[in-house]
Amino acid sequence: MAATSPVSPISHQLLSRSSSRFWNNAMTPRFCSPVFSISPCLIGVAGIGSASQLRARHPLISSAATTDYLLHDVGATVAVLGGAYALVLSFESLTKRNVIPQSLSRKLVHILSGLLFVISWPIFSESTLARYFAAFVPLVNCSRLVINGLSVSPDSTLIKSVTREGRPEELLKGPLFYVLALLVSVLFFWRDSPTGMISLAMMCGGDGIADIMGRKFGSEKIPYNPRKSWAGSISMFIFGFFISIGLLYYYSSLGYLQMKWETTFARVAMISMVATVVESLPITDQLDDNVSVPLATILAAFVSFGY
Repeated sequence: MAATSPVSPISHQLLSRSSSRFWNNAMTPRFCSPVFSISPCLIGVAGIGSASQLRARHPLISSAATTDYLLHDVGATVAVLGGAYALVLSFESLTKRNVIPQSLSRKLVHILSGLLFVISWPIFSESTLARYFAAFVPLVNCSRLVINGLSVSPDSTLIKSVTREGRPEELLKGPLFYVLALLVSVLFFWRDSPTGMISLAMMCGGDGIADIMGRKFGSEKIPYNPRKSWAGSISMFIFGFFISIGLLYYYSSLGYLQMKWETTFARVAMISMVATVVESLPITDQLDDNVSVPLATILAAFVSFGY
């Protein structure tokens, strides 16, 4: 005669549900840091529940992570804006004390402001909205240039720092195009694309240093453009190339880019050459360098890297 189970079917179901509830409660983490969003939680409950189930159990995790990212990006935006203002004020102070000439001050601001901006991108969070917080910085500067360029509220410090002749209307040309190039790079390329980084390296570093070197050592002019010199163009190619490689290495070391270095050097050299040739063309009166150089670089980089 078969042995009879001492547990009834109803009791067996109750025990099963109780056991399941116990193991779910015991193995589900009570706390998951919002800094890592959901991923550590999913690791802790592998095989127990899906991501959607976990969010249903912990509805405050997503909200806390969003708040954390928001505060992080607001703080980063304030810091970068403060740094941009400090940079301009520092060079204005050096100019007033006759430490450096105004023309050199303007070019150093041209070189450093854009490069420091692109270097600052990693301090923003991993949120999908982070690039828009970063874009707020050039957007604010764009608004300042338009307001001062239209003489609505002229700022003599800003005008002296970024214009050649000290006229407010100059702000609506090269300086405005420069800031728009920063805005395009941060919005359309961001830190996981080499295209935006190389375009800013060539516009800020390459073109800026070309002007400085051309003024100092540019006695030998390019045959098809007497306003440009061999010294300036060679400097643009060399410095643009090395600054581009430096930015790519910087973002690669932080894990944002995966570069094939055996081909990257040749590709960057080709892009730098394209930007240098475009900068040397006699088209400055029709198309500002702050438009032609980043545009040519973006096209060449997109063809070369594909993103």
